[in-house]
Amino acid sequence: MKNLTKNTVLIAILAFITFSFTTINSKKEIKIKNSNVVWKGYKVTGAHQGTIAIKSGHLNFNEDKLTGGEFTIDMSSISSTDLQGEYKGKLEGHLKSDDFFGVKKFPTASLVFKKVKSVSKNAYKIIADITIKGKTEKVSFNLSVYGNKANASLKIDRTKFDVKYGSTSFFDGLKDKAIYDEFDLIVDLEF
Repeated sequence: MKNLTKNTVLIAILAFITFSFTTINSKKEIKIKNSNVVWKGYKVTGAHQGTIAIKSGHLNFNEDKLTGGEFTIDMSSISSTDLQGEYKGKLEGHLKSDDFFGVKKFPTASLVFKKVKSVSKNAYKIIADITIKGKTEKVSFNLSVYGNKANASLKIDRTKFDVKYGSTSFFDGLKDKAIYDEFDLIVDLEF
């Protein structure tokens, strides 16, 4: 009986130690239908905005701490929400053309987290690789996580991805036809 008690205590101690040093890693898939990516582009005479769909994505967690993530964006889904009718169709067609994102040749874009640093309980500083039109650049942004939701805002310089149409960095004399190099992505995720 004494040996049985010793063995039981030993097993309990080993189990406690094992569970104490074991972390729970999880990969949480993004609920695409409940998630939203809004883009905003700016020009001298105003701005346009719209949406673009997430094709797939996930966030990685170690217990409740964010450790990574990866997303694929369906570039053919780019749409305008500030125009209607003929002008909506023209803008969407132009954004999908080779002047901008060349979606026939580059149907997807991607974002892969490379470094995640906790800056407070629910906020993280992310350094990621973003690939658009086959070109990869580093981008940094803040991401907030609350329960099963996350949100972020990114500022992207389109010229780094060979999207130069209407850019005063490459063309002179554009005047009121100029389009600013940076555009915004506002991301709301559910997982």
